[in-house]
Amino acid sequence: MRECPCGSGKQLDGCCGPYIDGNPAPTAEATMRSRYSAHVLGDADYLATTLSNEQRADYDKEAMEQSFAATKWLGLDIRKTDMGNEGDETGTVEFVARYRTGGQSTAHHELSFFTREDKRWVFSGCEMNPKTPTVRVEKVGRNAPCPCGSGKKYKKCCGG
Repeated sequence: MRECPCGSGKQLDGCCGPYIDGNPAPTAEATMRSRYSAHVLGDADYLATTLSNEQRADYDKEAMEQSFAATKWLGLDIRKTDMGNEGDETGTVEFVARYRTGGQSTAHHELSFFTREDKRWVFSGCEMNPKTPTVRVEKVGRNAPCPCGSGKKYKKCCGG
């Protein structure tokens, strides 16, 4: 069994796996988490199916697939959700996704907008680097546990 990449602490088949396999996610946050997991797992088709019709018009599957090999995803932090529940038609999810590409570690901070199309939650747009209160970040020591939650030392995981 494999732990879900979204950081929920659950197994993939009991978390994002069923959504990636085609079952509709019940909330905007579940859709966001499953989209992150799809990035980690390299599933460009799922990413396309969870885009709004408008967003899908600009989706480049080939470019997305090429980016998978060059990117190592390091973790997802859901900062805030607003609406996006089972009875809602819209919702937002603010998150930070950490990744490494080209030897550089990067944090992608986004406020994602979700809507329902054909009874399924889909990504409909975003605001990059939304203004949120400043968060104090402490440096991780090389021998400290890795903040990605892998259980390994930082130097043997994301810091290596």
